[in-house]
Amino acid sequence: MAKISAVIITLNEELHIGKCLSSLEGIADEIVVVDSFSTDSTEEICRRFNVRFIKHKFEGYVEQKNFALSLATFPHVLSLDADEELSDELKSSILRIKDNFKYDGYIFDRMNNYCGKWMKHSGFYPDKHLRLFDKTKGRWTGPNPHDNFILNPGSRGIRLKGVLYHWYFSSFEEHLDNMNRFSTISANAYLKEGRKAGLCTAAFHMIWRFFRSFILGAGFLNGYLGYVSCSISAYTSFMKYAKLRRLNSMVKKP
Repeated sequence: MAKISAVIITLNEELHIGKCLSSLEGIADEIVVVDSFSTDSTEEICRRFNVRFIKHKFEGYVEQKNFALSLATFPHVLSLDADEELSDELKSSILRIKDNFKYDGYIFDRMNNYCGKWMKHSGFYPDKHLRLFDKTKGRWTGPNPHDNFILNPGSRGIRLKGVLYHWYFSSFEEHLDNMNRFSTISANAYLKEGRKAGLCTAAFHMIWRFFRSFILGAGFLNGYLGYVSCSISAYTSFMKYAKLRRLNSMVKKP
């Protein structure tokens, strides 16, 4: 039976890391946690499990995940976020393929919990992510904070049965804090790519994001929480481009 290295990056994840690590018991033959110097009880919780706990300065989501990937002992890697948890059905699916890895990558259907409710529309489910793969067949890439593991050309992937639980945001305040942080990271990443933002760019992206998620994506079927989540996500798009325009103007100054 092939062995699996589970890899997780953390920063102040005391709320969910315990559930994440517990779900890996009997699945992962090695667990590597790369922590960005958490100030809460993340390390203490991780030490209760059989993990390799490494502290490493955070330089970006893509960079941190590729660094963590380099520490994995085995070629087959199960990459989880600290706020994700394997369902029983998904664990059974992984155990079945451990006897015979026929594909280079395996895609999970992620289900997101927003403020205590499991969301099933507007991209919340099935939220597909490549989470189990041969690390020699690809790498983490993409503009921060939107990291994706991309398989090399010619590699093969398939979807696994089961659900990956994701504890998205537990409150509106947490979502708003994340909005501010992620929009700043995205704006800086876009600046490095040479992107520009015009006078109406932020407003256009906000309106389109809300229309796409709430109307086209049927976010309204998620009820009031769907309306709030789509609104904050739309505002995230607005702030991302508003901050990019601000950065553009600062670069132009002598």
